[in-house]
Amino acid sequence: MQRTLVILVVGLSPALVGEHTPHLHKLAMRGGLRPMKAVTPAVTCTAQSSLVTGLAPSETGIVANGWYFRDLSEVWLWRQSNKLVGGTKIWEAAKAKDPTFTCAKMFWWYNMYSTADWSATPRPMYPADGRKIPDHYTYPAELHDELDEQFGQFPLFKFWGPVADITSSKWISDATRHVMRTRQPTLTLTYLPHLDYNLQRLGPDLAHPTIQSDLRDVDALCGELIAQAEKEGQDIIVVSEYGITPVTDAILINRELRQAGFLRVRNEQGREQFDAGASDAFAVADHQIAHIYINNPAVTEQVKTLVSSLDGVETVLDANTKHEHGLDHDNAGELVAISTADRWFSYYYWLDDTRAPDYARTVDIHRKPGYDPVELFIDPEIKAPPLSLGYRLLKRKLGMRTLMDVISLKETTLVKGSHGRPTDDPDHGPLVISSNAALLPDTAIDTLDFKDLVLAHVFADSGSSN
Repeated sequence: MQRTLVILVVGLSPALVGEHTPHLHKLAMRGGLRPMKAVTPAVTCTAQSSLVTGLAPSETGIVANGWYFRDLSEVWLWRQSNKLVGGTKIWEAAKAKDPTFTCAKMFWWYNMYSTADWSATPRPMYPADGRKIPDHYTYPAELHDELDEQFGQFPLFKFWGPVADITSSKWISDATRHVMRTRQPTLTLTYLPHLDYNLQRLGPDLAHPTIQSDLRDVDALCGELIAQAEKEGQDIIVVSEYGITPVTDAILINRELRQAGFLRVRNEQGREQFDAGASDAFAVADHQIAHIYINNPAVTEQVKTLVSSLDGVETVLDANTKHEHGLDHDNAGELVAISTADRWFSYYYWLDDTRAPDYARTVDIHRKPGYDPVELFIDPEIKAPPLSLGYRLLKRKLGMRTLMDVISLKETTLVKGSHGRPTDDPDHGPLVISSNAALLPDTAIDTLDFKDLVLAHVFADSGSSN
């Protein structure tokens, strides 16, 4: 078997590989680079599940970063159990072919209770007093303390939110290289999220100096990983999940559904809480895709007509067309809306900001019934943000209950980049780079073929092991 390192660089596209990414460019020149055809939706959980199984969302069940769990009548995003993902994973197929094969899965999603030999994933602690303490989960459990001792506490607040930066990617990269040195897995999968932050904050403008700096920073981490893999005689694959397109504003789909009488809320101490189970129809917004769940089948055509008419909506898939995009699964909405390339869907459902739920102005990826990219920004109306954040943190350290309510409810135009709808131009979509050009096809790679490509590297042939 050939030891292989797979580096997932979030948001990397062929157009971004060049003068600002010397290590990646060098790898592409001595090996090869191909654009990759994205799945729909081109979002983290869906894309990664298809990458590791070679299956469409209709077979993995991962139709978005979260969905409506009908038996619970609740929306859940960013779950972590690998048992949610249908299909045989890369490492399972490889181990079936050669029982001596081993795999380290570092910070790819659905990384709890997987069958990989070593794994690590973000997992904060939530004590009963309401705090959120940065942490991570590992298998085996003893790897957790080993990584903490080597690299300190996992920087969760730099992994997502308004202060997210290179720090979290650096921690993951260092931890990955440590596991490569000490465990020597046959296959190592690692995840570098850094580019995603400013590509959403600023848009995919290669002329922007901050984007250029981000490219250099993440390329430097890739350079360290590549150098260690080469020293250990490994093949190297770089992949991305999706490309980012410039956007102008959000589509407030749930507010439209509420105003039309389809979405319902309940009052809790003067704040409106989204009530999925009581609603005739509602949307789980996820970047440029919105799954529309319909509890009352009699309103299906009315809802489809309404959503199709909204400014920024490109198409609405139904029972007759979802299969064309690999979305004919029970986890998917009865309808699936896809935006135009320059728009994205917001989860907002309240009509009066004074009645918004308390989590709306915080970073709370598990409570919000939809993805919220505005979490990447501190509310521009807050004066002296460092002092404001420091004051809230001090109150928490003193044991006082306080909300980290620093996210805007009004500034959806802050977001300049989004994804989910596969890009029209392959040069701005996802990619694959390999150090072994002989194993790459002559044309673009389909996401569903990535699993076989990795197995071909590990077993030095082009055979399939589904």
